[in-house]
Amino acid sequence: MKKEFVMRGRTDSGKTETLNFSGYKPGYAYRLISIELYPMAPSGNETILASITAGKTAVDPDVINFNDEGIIATAIQSYSTAAVDGEIKHSIVNDTFLITQNLILMVTSMTSGEPVNWQCRFVSEKMNGPEESVANYKQFTISDG
Repeated sequence: MKKEFVMRGRTDSGKTETLNFSGYKPGYAYRLISIELYPMAPSGNETILASITAGKTAVDPDVINFNDEGIIATAIQSYSTAAVDGEIKHSIVNDTFLITQNLILMVTSMTSGEPVNWQCRFVSEKMNGPEESVANYKQFTISDG
């Protein structure tokens, strides 16, 4: 049975957060299905960014390269009080990536430099022995590379 759960928090701009999967059940993997961003104090003109990687080090969300196989998600939210600009809200999530180890989230507030609120939604996936071995090996090679 698939179960959804949420991880959420507030992270200082330019800093990282570890999304910890080490305490979860053996035989299960997790898929990221969405990421949402919200500024600490909406001001009227704001651009906030986030990236999530399975790699060994954080990925600057201002300089994303989709050739990096460790990138699991990236998100941007930009809004302006000017009626012409409005709001831009995008996220790209690799929801086929089976997560078996910790991930690194990095956020940036391009305009204010204030902390960024974030929420990630995951779903659990039951795996058999060979699937678990392949998923663990894939994430290990990404995080060790």
